[in-house]
Amino acid sequence: MQPPLVQLANVHLAFGANQVLQGIDVEVRRGQAVSIIGPSGSGKSTILRCITGLLRPQTGSITVGSTRVDQLKTEAELIALRKRVGFVFQQYNLFPHLTVLENLVIAPTRVVGRDRATAEREARALLDKVRLGHKEKAYPGELSGGQQQRVAIARALAMQPELILFDEVTSALDPETVGEVLTVIRDLVEGGMTCVLVTHEMRFAKEVSDAVYFTEAGRIVEHGPAQQIFGDPQSERTRAFLQRTLGDGARTRPAALPVLPPRDTLVFDRLRFAL
Repeated sequence: MQPPLVQLANVHLAFGANQVLQGIDVEVRRGQAVSIIGPSGSGKSTILRCITGLLRPQTGSITVGSTRVDQLKTEAELIALRKRVGFVFQQYNLFPHLTVLENLVIAPTRVVGRDRATAEREARALLDKVRLGHKEKAYPGELSGGQQQRVAIARALAMQPELILFDEVTSALDPETVGEVLTVIRDLVEGGMTCVLVTHEMRFAKEVSDAVYFTEAGRIVEHGPAQQIFGDPQSERTRAFLQRTLGDGARTRPAALPVLPPRDTLVFDRLRFAL
Protein backbone atom coordinates (compact mmCIF):
# COMPACT_ATOMS: atom_id res chain seq x y z
CA MET A 1 0.00 0.00 0.00
CA GLN A 2 1.28 3.46 -0.87
CA PRO A 3 2.03 5.82 2.04
CA PRO A 4 -0.53 8.55 2.75
CA LEU A 5 -0.34 11.71 0.65
CA VAL A 6 -1.01 13.70 3.85
CA GLN A 7 -0.13 12.61 7.37
CA LEU A 8 -0.41 14.49 10.63
CA ALA A 9 1.08 12.67 13.63
CA ASN A 10 0.59 13.80 17.25
CA VAL A 11 0.25 17.46 16.25
CA HIS A 12 0.00 19.96 19.11
CA LEU A 13 -0.54 23.68 18.56
CA ALA A 14 -1.30 26.42 21.07
CA PHE A 15 -1.73 30.19 20.98
CA GLY A 16 -0.43 31.16 24.39
CA ALA A 17 -2.47 29.27 26.95
CA ASN A 18 -5.12 28.32 24.37
CA GLN A 19 -4.57 24.68 23.35
CA VAL A 20 -6.02 24.57 19.83
CA LEU A 21 -4.78 21.14 18.67
CA GLN A 22 -4.03 18.41 21.19
CA GLY A 23 -2.45 15.36 19.58
CA ILE A 24 -4.04 15.33 16.13
CA ASP A 25 -3.52 12.26 13.91
CA VAL A 26 -4.92 12.40 10.36
CA GLU A 27 -4.16 10.40 7.21
CA VAL A 28 -5.32 11.19 3.68
CA ARG A 29 -4.52 8.82 0.83
CA ARG A 30 -4.20 9.86 -2.78
CA GLY A 31 -7.61 10.02 -4.48
CA GLN A 32 -9.54 10.15 -1.21
CA ALA A 33 -12.11 12.68 -0.07
CA VAL A 34 -11.75 13.21 3.68
CA SER A 35 -14.13 15.37 5.71
CA ILE A 36 -13.33 16.94 9.07
CA ILE A 37 -16.47 17.68 11.06
CA GLY A 38 -17.22 18.91 14.54
CA PRO A 39 -18.56 21.83 16.56
CA SER A 40 -17.39 25.39 16.06
CA GLY A 41 -13.99 26.10 17.55
CA SER A 42 -12.90 22.46 17.61
CA GLY A 43 -9.74 23.00 15.54
CA LYS A 44 -10.95 21.95 12.10
CA SER A 45 -9.76 24.98 10.13
CA THR A 46 -6.51 25.04 12.10
CA ILE A 47 -5.73 21.54 10.82
CA LEU A 48 -5.99 22.76 7.22
CA ARG A 49 -3.73 25.73 7.94
CA CYS A 50 -1.13 23.42 9.43
CA ILE A 51 -1.17 21.25 6.29
CA THR A 52 -0.19 24.26 4.15
CA GLY A 53 2.33 25.67 6.62
CA LEU A 54 0.24 28.73 7.42
CA LEU A 55 0.48 27.65 11.05
CA ARG A 56 3.39 25.76 12.59
CA PRO A 57 2.69 23.33 15.43
CA GLN A 58 4.84 23.27 18.55
CA THR A 59 5.20 19.47 18.37
CA GLY A 60 4.29 16.64 16.02
CA SER A 61 4.94 16.05 12.34
CA ILE A 62 3.07 17.03 9.17
CA THR A 63 3.94 15.40 5.86
CA VAL A 64 2.61 16.11 2.37
CA GLY A 65 4.09 13.62 -0.06
CA SER A 66 7.79 13.57 0.81
CA THR A 67 7.73 17.09 2.31
CA ARG A 68 7.94 17.61 6.07
CA VAL A 69 5.77 20.71 6.26
CA ASP A 70 6.54 21.37 9.93
CA GLN A 71 10.26 21.65 9.08
CA LEU A 72 9.96 24.15 6.23
CA LYS A 73 11.84 27.33 7.06
CA THR A 74 11.95 29.66 4.05
CA GLU A 75 9.25 31.45 2.13
CA ALA A 76 10.50 29.79 -1.06
CA GLU A 77 9.94 26.34 0.49
CA LEU A 78 6.41 27.31 1.57
CA ILE A 79 5.54 28.66 -1.89
CA ALA A 80 6.82 25.43 -3.45
CA LEU A 81 4.46 23.49 -1.18
CA ARG A 82 1.50 25.70 -2.03
CA LYS A 83 2.02 25.15 -5.72
CA ARG A 84 1.09 21.53 -4.93
CA VAL A 85 -1.71 22.18 -2.43
CA GLY A 86 -4.76 24.23 -3.38
CA PHE A 87 -6.69 26.03 -0.66
CA VAL A 88 -10.24 27.37 -1.05
CA PHE A 89 -11.25 29.62 1.85
CA GLN A 90 -14.56 30.63 3.39
CA GLN A 91 -14.21 34.01 1.71
CA TYR A 92 -13.40 34.01 -1.98
CA ASN A 93 -10.32 36.27 -1.86
CA LEU A 94 -10.51 37.04 -5.57
CA PHE A 95 -8.67 40.07 -6.89
CA PRO A 96 -11.52 42.56 -7.40
CA HIS A 97 -9.67 44.62 -10.03
CA LEU A 98 -9.05 41.59 -12.29
CA THR A 99 -11.48 39.78 -14.54
CA VAL A 100 -12.44 36.20 -13.83
CA LEU A 101 -10.00 34.97 -16.47
CA GLU A 102 -7.16 37.11 -15.10
CA ASN A 103 -7.79 35.77 -11.59
CA LEU A 104 -7.09 32.29 -12.94
CA VAL A 105 -4.12 33.22 -15.12
CA ILE A 106 -2.07 35.39 -12.76
CA ALA A 107 -0.60 32.69 -10.51
CA PRO A 108 0.26 30.13 -13.23
CA THR A 109 2.06 32.81 -15.29
CA ARG A 110 3.79 34.73 -12.49
CA VAL A 111 4.42 32.03 -9.90
CA VAL A 112 4.90 28.93 -12.06
CA GLY A 113 6.12 30.65 -15.24
CA ARG A 114 3.58 29.07 -17.56
CA ASP A 115 3.30 30.81 -20.92
CA ARG A 116 0.33 33.10 -21.32
CA ALA A 117 -1.40 31.25 -24.15
CA THR A 118 -1.26 27.92 -22.29
CA ALA A 119 -2.45 29.48 -19.05
CA GLU A 120 -5.43 31.12 -20.76
CA ARG A 121 -6.39 27.92 -22.58
CA GLU A 122 -6.26 25.93 -19.33
CA ALA A 123 -8.14 28.65 -17.45
CA ARG A 124 -10.99 28.63 -19.96
CA ALA A 125 -11.22 24.86 -19.68
CA LEU A 126 -11.45 25.16 -15.90
CA LEU A 127 -14.14 27.83 -16.14
CA ASP A 128 -16.13 25.49 -18.35
CA LYS A 129 -15.60 22.78 -15.74
CA VAL A 130 -17.16 24.94 -13.01
CA ARG A 131 -19.89 26.06 -15.42
CA LEU A 132 -18.70 29.67 -15.70
CA GLY A 133 -17.16 29.81 -19.16
CA HIS A 134 -19.51 32.63 -20.07
CA LYS A 135 -18.19 34.80 -17.21
CA GLU A 136 -14.51 35.02 -18.14
CA LYS A 137 -14.69 38.79 -18.83
CA ALA A 138 -16.74 39.59 -15.74
CA TYR A 139 -15.28 41.10 -12.56
CA PRO A 140 -15.81 39.44 -9.16
CA GLY A 141 -18.16 42.20 -8.04
CA GLU A 142 -20.50 41.31 -10.90
CA LEU A 143 -20.88 37.70 -9.73
CA SER A 144 -23.05 36.07 -7.09
CA GLY A 145 -21.41 34.55 -4.04
CA GLY A 146 -21.80 31.04 -5.44
CA GLN A 147 -20.23 32.10 -8.73
CA GLN A 148 -17.31 33.75 -6.95
CA GLN A 149 -16.68 30.62 -4.94
CA ARG A 150 -16.69 28.51 -8.09
CA VAL A 151 -14.12 30.91 -9.59
CA ALA A 152 -12.03 30.46 -6.42
CA ILE A 153 -12.16 26.68 -6.91
CA ALA A 154 -11.14 27.04 -10.55
CA ARG A 155 -8.28 29.34 -9.49
CA ALA A 156 -7.00 26.69 -7.08
CA LEU A 157 -7.22 24.07 -9.84
CA ALA A 158 -5.26 26.34 -12.22
CA MET A 159 -2.10 25.53 -10.25
CA GLN A 160 -2.65 21.81 -11.02
CA PRO A 161 -2.40 20.77 -7.35
CA GLU A 162 -2.06 17.27 -5.96
CA LEU A 163 -4.51 18.11 -3.20
CA ILE A 164 -7.22 20.69 -2.51
CA LEU A 165 -8.31 21.85 0.93
CA PHE A 166 -11.82 23.30 1.32
CA ASP A 167 -12.45 25.38 4.42
CA GLU A 168 -16.20 25.86 4.96
CA VAL A 169 -16.56 27.04 1.36
CA THR A 170 -20.37 27.29 1.57
CA SER A 171 -20.62 29.08 4.92
CA ALA A 172 -20.78 32.59 3.42
CA LEU A 173 -23.25 31.67 0.69
CA ASP A 174 -26.95 32.20 0.35
CA PRO A 175 -28.70 28.83 0.83
CA GLU A 176 -29.92 28.96 -2.77
CA THR A 177 -26.34 29.00 -4.12
CA VAL A 178 -24.84 26.33 -1.87
CA GLY A 179 -25.88 23.52 -4.22
CA GLU A 180 -23.98 24.87 -7.22
CA VAL A 181 -20.71 24.93 -5.26
CA LEU A 182 -21.26 21.47 -3.79
CA THR A 183 -21.93 20.12 -7.28
CA VAL A 184 -18.51 21.34 -8.43
CA ILE A 185 -16.80 19.73 -5.42
CA ARG A 186 -18.70 16.50 -6.01
CA ASP A 187 -17.47 16.46 -9.62
CA LEU A 188 -13.86 16.90 -8.43
CA VAL A 189 -14.20 14.05 -5.93
CA GLU A 190 -15.73 11.76 -8.55
CA GLY A 191 -12.87 12.70 -10.88
CA GLY A 192 -10.32 11.42 -8.36
CA MET A 193 -9.02 14.70 -6.92
CA THR A 194 -7.65 14.29 -3.40
CA CYS A 195 -9.74 16.59 -1.19
CA VAL A 196 -9.90 17.49 2.48
CA LEU A 197 -13.09 19.27 3.46
CA VAL A 198 -13.89 21.14 6.64
CA THR A 199 -17.64 21.41 6.46
CA HIS A 200 -20.90 21.73 8.33
CA GLU A 201 -22.81 20.29 5.37
CA MET A 202 -23.31 16.89 6.97
CA ARG A 203 -25.39 15.27 4.28
CA PHE A 204 -22.85 16.29 1.66
CA ALA A 205 -19.97 14.97 3.77
CA LYS A 206 -21.81 11.68 4.16
CA GLU A 207 -22.34 11.44 0.41
CA VAL A 208 -18.86 12.25 -0.90
CA SER A 209 -16.40 11.26 1.83
CA ASP A 210 -14.26 8.15 1.95
CA ALA A 211 -13.26 8.89 5.54
CA VAL A 212 -14.52 11.27 8.23
CA TYR A 213 -12.81 12.74 11.30
CA PHE A 214 -14.92 14.13 14.14
CA THR A 215 -13.10 16.74 16.23
CA GLU A 216 -13.88 18.38 19.53
CA ALA A 217 -11.75 20.66 21.72
CA GLY A 218 -8.71 20.11 19.51
CA ARG A 219 -8.84 16.31 19.60
CA ILE A 220 -9.97 13.59 17.20
CA VAL A 221 -12.86 11.98 19.03
CA GLU A 222 -13.59 9.40 16.34
CA HIS A 223 -12.67 8.64 12.75
CA GLY A 224 -13.45 5.99 10.18
CA PRO A 225 -15.23 5.33 6.88
CA ALA A 226 -18.08 7.72 6.21
CA GLN A 227 -20.61 4.88 6.24
CA GLN A 228 -19.53 3.88 9.76
CA ILE A 229 -19.29 7.40 11.21
CA PHE A 230 -22.69 8.45 9.92
CA GLY A 231 -24.38 5.06 10.20
CA ASP A 232 -22.98 3.62 13.42
CA PRO A 233 -20.80 6.10 15.35
CA GLN A 234 -19.07 4.54 18.34
CA SER A 235 -18.68 7.70 20.42
CA GLU A 236 -21.67 9.08 22.27
CA ARG A 237 -20.36 12.58 21.53
CA THR A 238 -20.31 11.85 17.78
CA ARG A 239 -23.83 10.46 17.93
CA ALA A 240 -25.11 13.54 19.74
CA PHE A 241 -23.44 15.90 17.28
CA LEU A 242 -24.80 14.09 14.23
CA GLN A 243 -28.27 13.80 15.71
CA ARG A 244 -28.33 17.55 16.26
CA THR A 245 -26.90 18.55 12.86
CA LEU A 246 -28.75 15.98 10.78
CA GLY A 247 -31.92 15.73 12.81
CA ASP A 248 -33.22 19.22 12.16
CA GLY A 249 -31.43 19.80 8.87
CA ALA A 250 -30.15 23.13 10.11
CA ARG A 251 -26.87 24.55 8.90
CA THR A 252 -24.71 25.51 11.84
CA ARG A 253 -22.37 28.46 11.97
CA PRO A 254 -18.80 28.00 10.69
CA ALA A 255 -15.95 27.50 13.11
CA ALA A 256 -14.36 30.69 14.34
CA LEU A 257 -10.81 31.16 13.08
CA PRO A 258 -8.03 31.64 15.64
CA VAL A 259 -6.43 35.05 15.86
CA LEU A 260 -3.18 34.71 13.96
CA PRO A 261 0.05 36.35 15.04
CA PRO A 262 1.45 39.00 12.65
CA ARG A 263 3.77 36.63 10.79
CA ASP A 264 0.96 34.27 9.89
CA THR A 265 -1.11 37.19 8.66
CA LEU A 266 1.69 38.09 6.26
CA VAL A 267 1.95 34.49 5.08
CA PHE A 268 -1.81 34.44 4.46
CA ASP A 269 -1.52 37.53 2.26
CA ARG A 270 1.27 35.92 0.27
CA LEU A 271 -0.72 32.72 -0.07
CA ARG A 272 -3.49 34.68 -1.79
CA PHE A 273 -1.01 35.59 -4.49
CA ALA A 274 0.63 32.16 -4.72
CA LEU A 275 -2.75 30.52 -5.26
